[in-house]
Parts: sequence; structure tokens; C-alpha cells
Amino acid sequence: MLKFLITLYLAFFSLSATAADLAREKRLADEIVDMIVEGEPVWLKADNHYFLSIYTPTPQHHPRGAVIILHGRGMHPDWADVAAPLRTALPASGWHTLSIQLPVLEKEAKYNDYVPLFAEAGPRISAAIAYLRDTGVRHIVLVAHSCGAHMAMHWVARHGDRDISAYVGIGMGATDYKQPMKEAFPLAKMHVPVLDIYGSAEYPQVLNMAPERLAAMRKASNPQSRQIVVPGADHYFHEHNGELVKAVAEWLDQLKL
Repeated sequence: MLKFLITLYLAFFSLSATAADLAREKRLADEIVDMIVEGEPVWLKADNHYFLSIYTPTPQHHPRGAVIILHGRGMHPDWADVAAPLRTALPASGWHTLSIQLPVLEKEAKYNDYVPLFAEAGPRISAAIAYLRDTGVRHIVLVAHSCGAHMAMHWVARHGDRDISAYVGIGMGATDYKQPMKEAFPLAKMHVPVLDIYGSAEYPQVLNMAPERLAAMRKASNPQSRQIVVPGADHYFHEHNGELVKAVAEWLDQLKL
């Protein structure tokens, strides 16, 4: 009996230790929701939890589709680097954008701490897709940065890519010191076009994995897939967000969907 109680306690402790920090997520939402200038807040529901998303429609009369943006570790859907520049700029190229809040942990959490949360992101991605489908969007592109890319790849590995028209991975493969990736990216099994984009001043893990990612994309054999390096850019594209937006927009523009 004692052994059973200890096992039950450890299981509960493990679960609680890896659950998303909903209180911190709420604080992030409270900080940004009234500061949104472009776009509008949309509250989506997944796993009986409402999470913040920011929808920014294109002004063009004939939209090409919509882009779902997944931010990096511990951030929010209007983060100054990567997320906000993409969500506010891509509508000019004919794409609606929906930047969603992903599960977060405390600020000090590392890659290994976030691995159990990958599964929690899946229902949020699916909820975002369902929302866009309900508005009549046909082509949906998933754009994911850093930890968001890990979460996106976890979802694709289990769900497939049938519900998206293309995928953009930004700074894919980032982890922490002496914390190797726990899950391989399913790039070789993807059918949709893939853009792998990263900066030349990236984290070593992202740079070292670049040949492996390219080989997997070539194995998938989609002729529209590309790997692009942004000179001088670091993992967060600080002071290089303009180049990131330009590269992503140009790749999206040439897609034959």
C-alpha cells in the first residue's frame, strides 16, 4: 500500500511539475491584450482552456490564405522579434495572420522542461486551424519559431500535414547546453512545401543540424522546399526582422498552392 501511495504521489508531482503555467500565461495576456494596435484579440479554446490569439486580416480583396504563427519559448503572440513583425507584415502580401499563445512555463525553464508541453500545443494548433476554416480560409501555412518549431513538429509527427498547405520553420532545433533534442523532426515525411530559415549567427545546435534538415527535406522531394540563411541574424533575428519578413513573404509569394 505504501509503495502504491509513493508511486501515486510521484506521478502526481511529475504531472504538476510539467503542466503549463496558466497563471503566467494569463499575466502575459493581460500585459499585451490592451496594447494591440494592429489586429484584434481572439480567444480560442483547447482542452477546456481559453488562450489568446491575435488575428490580423489582409486588406487585399483576394487573400492567398492564412498564416498561423507559433512564437518561441516562454514568449507571447505579439513578441517584438519574429512574432510581431511577421503577424503585422504578412497581411500586406495577401495573408491573414493568426498568432497564437503557446503553453509556457516559468522564465527559468529549459528545453527539457518544455518537452512534456509539446503535446499541450497540439490542441491549440488544431483550434487555430478550425477557427480559420470557419472563416472560409482554404490555404493555411504554419510558421513556427524556436520552441514553437519543436511543438509544431511534434504535432505534425502525430497528426500529419494534411491540414496545412506549407510549413515555415525558423531557428529549428534550438535546445539548451547539454540537452540534446528528444524528438526528431519529421521533415522527411512531410508532403507540403517547407521553408527552413535561420540566421548565420544562430545557436550551434541549429547550425550543426542544418545539413541534416536539408537532407530530410530533399528526401521528402517537394520541389518548392527551401533552406535559407539570413546573414548576421541571431536566433531571435534581433535587428534582422526585416530580412526575415522579406524572405518569408517572398517564399510564400512563389508557392504554387
